Amino acid sequence: MLGIGVLMGIAGTVLMDVWAMVLERLAGVARPNWGAVGRWVVEASRGRVFHDSIGDVDELPGEVRIGWAFHYLVGAIYGLVFVLIVGRDWLDAPTFPAVWVFSLLTIGFGWFLLQPGLGLGWAASKTDAPWTARAMGLVAHTVFGLGMWGLALAV
Repeated sequence: MLGIGVLMGIAGTVLMDVWAMVLERLAGVARPNWGAVGRWVVEASRGRVFHDSIGDVDELPGEVRIGWAFHYLVGAIYGLVFVLIVGRDWLDAPTFPAVWVFSLLTIGFGWFLLQPGLGLGWAASKTDAPWTARAMGLVAHTVFGLGMWGLALAV
């Protein structure tokens, strides 16, 4: 059961990344900057979680790899936590609403930890178009939920 949860989180993350590539190709929407996220992870591990702008912090060797690894680790953890919450019964008959609500709730970590940590403000409040960023995040997390649900259906 736990392994399925991890795989669900990875599948959701993969689908979210495919979604980001489609948006980039078809609509010119920039993909997430995993180098900045990697830099933030290193800085957070040193005790500095919040920044006025992560771009003001010197680039670090391997920050892109660290950001990508963190992205997939978080996805795997989300999948694991989800199956621990819903249990075997949900895995026996996966339904989308439960995983969708969970995937939407996970955006809270991005809005209230990662984005302020990068200097983007609470829920992207310091960006040029915060409501657009929020909506795009909710769509991306819905796609994440679809990926988790799809994997659960497949197994």
